[in-house]
Amino acid sequence: MGNERAKASLFVLALLSASLSGCFGDSLDILPERKGIPGGLTLACLQDDAYTSMVIEIDYEAGYKPMTSSTDMLLDRLESVCDKPDGISFDFTEVVFDHNGDWSANDVREQAWEHKDASPLDGSTLTWQILFPSGSYVDSSVLGVAVDASSIALFGDTIETANGPFNRPSVEDVENSVTVHEVGHLLGLVNLVYQSPVDHEDENNEGHSNNDDSVMYWAIESADLANFIFGTLPNEFDEDDLADLSGMADGSIKVTDQLWS
Repeated sequence: MGNERAKASLFVLALLSASLSGCFGDSLDILPERKGIPGGLTLACLQDDAYTSMVIEIDYEAGYKPMTSSTDMLLDRLESVCDKPDGISFDFTEVVFDHNGDWSANDVREQAWEHKDASPLDGSTLTWQILFPSGSYVDSSVLGVAVDASSIALFGDTIETANGPFNRPSVEDVENSVTVHEVGHLLGLVNLVYQSPVDHEDENNEGHSNNDDSVMYWAIESADLANFIFGTLPNEFDEDDLADLSGMADGSIKVTDQLWS
């Protein structure tokens, strides 16, 4: 069972992050208009110095609203690491994206900023945004992408085809893991805007954990889906991820490239 479980983790994270360029969009450089990089609003989330509440804006096309389990799980993960005494909430909006064909990182970024209801930093509220559009990414193996400091997208059409034989892993399981994984990049994981004191970044895959129990794990390749029927998909941050987040929050780990600090 241990070997099957490890293979299951390998499979799902191959789906979660099929290529580095897919997972992070097309650049880790600071973007214009203070859009930032994934992890650029990490401290704004982890600390309550200026931003005491948080909103996750969910913009979805008709038929692509995320599952309740995905948003419930995301809320639980964020509440466990982000200091937001006035709470974390969701704002769901059905939209029509002005887009045809496959999505690039720039497409995601442009549509995200066109449809944002509020600035990421507005008064005492931090807002992050998740798009759930129809269609697929230009790399059809990519299920989710982080494109700047506040915006990610999940591609439901690709997620729908990512479940294994006998619905193990299920579409729900895959969506849950992808959602937490991409938001993990907005939190700066792994080593996107800091350097961990623990060697847990995959040496061949920037921005991902080398632990197959972490939702931030990078899988280099997948195998026959039949091997993953009995596995459990990772959907939680591991001890090293949580220690990094705690260190960034209390200042013991230096954080760079912040839009606010």
